[in-house]
Amino acid sequence: MNCATRTTEWRVDVSREWDVLGPFPIHAREQHFLSPAFPLDLSQSIDLTRTYPSAYADGGSVSWSKASSDGHGNLKISYPSIRWEQLRATEGWAALQHHSVLRTYFTLHPPDEESTQGFDPRLRVECLQGAYFAILPGDDTAWTTHTPEWHMGNVYALENAPVQFVSLPISPCRDKATRFQVVLGGPYEIRLFGDPLAYNSAHPILSINFTISIDSPPLGTSFHLTTPVVHAPAHDVVPDFINGKPFSKTLGIGLRNVDYARVAKSSVSGWWSVVSAAVPPCTGFVLVVSSPSTATRLAPTQTHVLTLELAIDSGLVPINLTELPIDIVVSPCLDESPYDTVEQRRLRIHVPIRHIPMWTPTSYTAIRATYSVGFNNSTIFLVLPPRLPNDEGEGGPKEPILALHGAGVDIVSQTFWADSLPRQDRAWLVIPSGRTSWGLDWHGPSVADAFTAVTALHDILREGFMNWVYPRHTRVVVMGHSNGGQGAWYVASRWPDRVKAVVAAAGYIKSQAYVPWTMSRFTHFIDPALRAILETSLLPDDNDLFLSNLAYTPVLAIHGGMDDNVPPWHTREAVSVLREWNPDADVTYVEEPSKPHWWTEVLKNTRVQAFFDRVHCTPYNAPKTKCHKFTLTVAIPAESGPMRGWQVLALEVPGRLARLEVCEDDEGRINVKASNIRVFSVDFSKVFVNKLVIGGHNISVAHASTSRDAGTLWFEQIADGSSTSWKAVDSYVEAFQQPHGRAQAILSADGGIDIVIPSLNHSPELSVALRIAHSLRTFHLLDARISSASEVEGGRACDGNMIVIGSTDTLLVKDLLERSQTEWSCEGGTWVLNGKTFDRPSSGLLFLVKKSFSSNMVLFLQSTDTEGLE
Repeated sequence: MNCATRTTEWRVDVSREWDVLGPFPIHAREQHFLSPAFPLDLSQSIDLTRTYPSAYADGGSVSWSKASSDGHGNLKISYPSIRWEQLRATEGWAALQHHSVLRTYFTLHPPDEESTQGFDPRLRVECLQGAYFAILPGDDTAWTTHTPEWHMGNVYALENAPVQFVSLPISPCRDKATRFQVVLGGPYEIRLFGDPLAYNSAHPILSINFTISIDSPPLGTSFHLTTPVVHAPAHDVVPDFINGKPFSKTLGIGLRNVDYARVAKSSVSGWWSVVSAAVPPCTGFVLVVSSPSTATRLAPTQTHVLTLELAIDSGLVPINLTELPIDIVVSPCLDESPYDTVEQRRLRIHVPIRHIPMWTPTSYTAIRATYSVGFNNSTIFLVLPPRLPNDEGEGGPKEPILALHGAGVDIVSQTFWADSLPRQDRAWLVIPSGRTSWGLDWHGPSVADAFTAVTALHDILREGFMNWVYPRHTRVVVMGHSNGGQGAWYVASRWPDRVKAVVAAAGYIKSQAYVPWTMSRFTHFIDPALRAILETSLLPDDNDLFLSNLAYTPVLAIHGGMDDNVPPWHTREAVSVLREWNPDADVTYVEEPSKPHWWTEVLKNTRVQAFFDRVHCTPYNAPKTKCHKFTLTVAIPAESGPMRGWQVLALEVPGRLARLEVCEDDEGRINVKASNIRVFSVDFSKVFVNKLVIGGHNISVAHASTSRDAGTLWFEQIADGSSTSWKAVDSYVEAFQQPHGRAQAILSADGGIDIVIPSLNHSPELSVALRIAHSLRTFHLLDARISSASEVEGGRACDGNMIVIGSTDTLLVKDLLERSQTEWSCEGGTWVLNGKTFDRPSSGLLFLVKKSFSSNMVLFLQSTDTEGLE
């Protein structure tokens, strides 16, 4: 070989030819319940001559076909021979949902020059709009002893997703090329790809981008690079600067651990902690960094955001300074060992900053604001300032408007959303991110982000813009479009006392109605009682079941008559159900006959402005108009707020719907009917009670005058044989409120999430922890801290929610189970629930418990073996 063509680095060649199997019916998001390789058994070789059953195909079976990607990894999969028109004629969008499994090869070529490095190259993989992928040995015969590691793809094509590093399943040859296989699960989701008619196709087309590159140090580089931690600018969270001062305190710096030492699988090196961060004195800024007890530690390959705090009252930053230099010192760190000053590394990063002028009545820029909770999870949101300060003119501040974006909208990079909102004279518009452009459909953590942004803006204004501040515990007007319109229905109906009015445009009523589960696969095999449990887990998201809570709230509902994304019947039905609860409800439905899903003036028009003017004309935070009868509907007490001062805190049967019907007259006589409720409360600052009857029983509240003066009284159901009664309770017991809901409650973390594994050595548990940490940052912008069980037992602070992987023989697991009083137990390394033992090979267990004396949760991820863990 000519020396000029000799290579000193690993090379990868990815085949552009793909084997494709499908389509198979699935319901929306069912890919998370199936094997990504369905219907293949990856313990056996793939037989390209075999056919597989599929209800979509003529004759009832499908076989393998071929597809080709372009030179940039773009791949389009479709099945023109399937009679899609016939399927959708009866099943609608549900029949377009389908699953495909794809397979291709890539080849690794070693350096031409002999390497002295003792570690394998690692892969940088980008999988856009694919659900899951696995890297397998090229030789199928090795699969019988190999357990695939599944990695989540960036199925939503989220912007600024962290780099995905993937280890090879086996070491490649050093003296010749080594071939590997890729197996990829590709679901066609209507929410992602849309109706094919919208892109002028007679059949659905699955679009995936899949690329692989090598991420290893050049030949001769030592294990520890000069900068083992690098700046990841796509993950920075930076506020705007107004007249030389930061609008808000929180500054998030994206960091990525690129230390290659972790590739040596027998090693536990490659862990780094941030020792300090400082702005050079020339900028005139002071940074306050989190204390050592909450130091930011980066696991191998992990992307993490370092949260810092800017001193608002420090010197002005010159407008011509467009980058803020920050010096960061990192140190190798493992098992809480002391920082190694000899091995410390220093890196200087430059954070771009944007200067904008102070707003005026006639000009403004959407302001980037930031917040964090306890030096964790730096978050960005936008605000539109009102035209007038509080002391100018009459009326004072008005309740802020919370504007919820639609699915796939990046509020920072896509300016159309902020541009389409109507600026107000005296009300701030708060535009939360929902954590990502997709978030959780404005449920759970996305709701928390929205309300926290409102509170964060109050704190920002109180420190630097007092003449523009509104009360901290303000109500809001909720507005949203598409997924945000659905979110407006959701937020207002779950937290009715925090919402003054609602503007919901083009929102769907619930996910199961948007794309029905008609073509579900698992329903063909599962016991109906068990299926009911899964369907019950969606109960808290069913907006139509909670519209009783909006029966006396002003609502403006809007929909385009030609909407081909969210059919107009969703809003029509929501309005119809709302009027069933109150025929005289203050609800206005506007259907624009010729308008599509989105048009620029959908929320920026005279009708919407007139609605805002009407609801804002009442005094700030004035009590809602008194009504004599209303019904509060609740599914998960911890994810629901009070209505007119009445709040449900605990259910008789969790997972079922609870309703509190309240009838009152002008003299303070109140009759209450409670269904599936164990504990509820009344805020006497909002409710006048002269006589109280609950379930036909007269309840004396006279003895509770002290509690009434404090504002709240609690009522607990008492079972006495076959009858039940109620008693007033003077003091609040935290255990009243049931925190348990769905496993996704683990995402509702005030701080970061702690992932606990048996040890920090290379192991299947560490691999799983790294993949979970990657997904948390990708899909929820949540940071995770990976710790060993011994570290936590030794006092390492884990103040937020926790995920425990394995670690069955540790004191930590024993203590968590005992303190939570769960029915689960671990006996001799075997998991037991109410006397039933779970020891079957390849079994995985996932369950949620509550931390004792805390509202935080612990999610146990357990298994009987490595296959079960996967």
